[in-house]
Amino acid sequence: MPVILHQSPGHQCLMFSDLADESGGEAVQSNQFLIVDDGTGAIIDPGGNLAYSELYLTMTRHFPPHKLSAILASHADPDIVASLDRWTTSTPNAKIYVSTVWERFIPHFCKPGKTIGRIVGIPDPGMRIRIGRHDLIALPAHFLHAEGNFQFYDPVSKILFSGDLGVSMVSGEIARTPVSSLATLLPRMEAFHRRYMVSNKVLRLWADMVSPLDIQMLVPQHGAPLTGPAIGEFIAWVRELQCGIDLMGPRHYQVPA
Repeated sequence: MPVILHQSPGHQCLMFSDLADESGGEAVQSNQFLIVDDGTGAIIDPGGNLAYSELYLTMTRHFPPHKLSAILASHADPDIVASLDRWTTSTPNAKIYVSTVWERFIPHFCKPGKTIGRIVGIPDPGMRIRIGRHDLIALPAHFLHAEGNFQFYDPVSKILFSGDLGVSMVSGEIARTPVSSLATLLPRMEAFHRRYMVSNKVLRLWADMVSPLDIQMLVPQHGAPLTGPAIGEFIAWVRELQCGIDLMGPRHYQVPA
C-alpha cells in the first residue's frame, strides 16, 4: 500500500517504499513516487521490475495509462529506471525526462525503437515540467551522486524528491514513517553519504540552492522522508560533510598486492 505524502483538492503525492523484494538482502530498499493532478500524473524514479506491477496498478486507479504525462528519472541507475521497457509499453504517451548526460544511455533499458521521440533531455540548469495544472521543477543536483542528476520539487505539496541525497539505509516498513529529528537517522545515513556524494563543495552549492525554498518534506529515493526540524538539520549537516574525493588519498590508489 502506498503512503500518502500529500493530499489536497485535485493533487496527490504517493510513495511506495516496499515494492522491491528485500528478502535475503539481494535488492536494496527503494522508494517510488506517483504524483496525481487533475486526471494525469507523473512517476518519479519508477524503479526496477520488482516495483512495476503494484505501482502500475495504483496508477490505473487514478487515471488510465495513456493519461500518464511523464516518467521522471533523477539519474540512470538500475534501481531508478530498470523497468523502463515495461513503462514504455504500458503508457504510450508519457515522455521520459532524464539528464542530457544520460539520454543516450536510457534506451539500453528498452527494446530497440521503444524510446524514439519520447526522451526529453533535461539541460544542466534544470527546467519546469508541466504535470496537470502545475509545474514540477527539476533542480540541478549534479554529482549527488551521478554526473547528471536532478531532484524534483513540487510547489503544490512543497515536497523535494531528493534522489540519493538524504538516503537512510532502513527497511521498507521503517521508510513509511517520516522522521522529524535527524539524530535518529544519522547512523543509517553517514556511511552512505560519505561514499556516494562526490565532494563537500557540491554539497555546499546544493545547500545554498535549496535553503530559500519552502520545503515541507524532503523525500529520498531510499529510506525515510524528512520533515519538520529534520530538514534544516540535514541541510546544515551536509553543508559541513566531508565526503567522496575529500576523503581520497594515495592509499586508496595502489596496485593490489
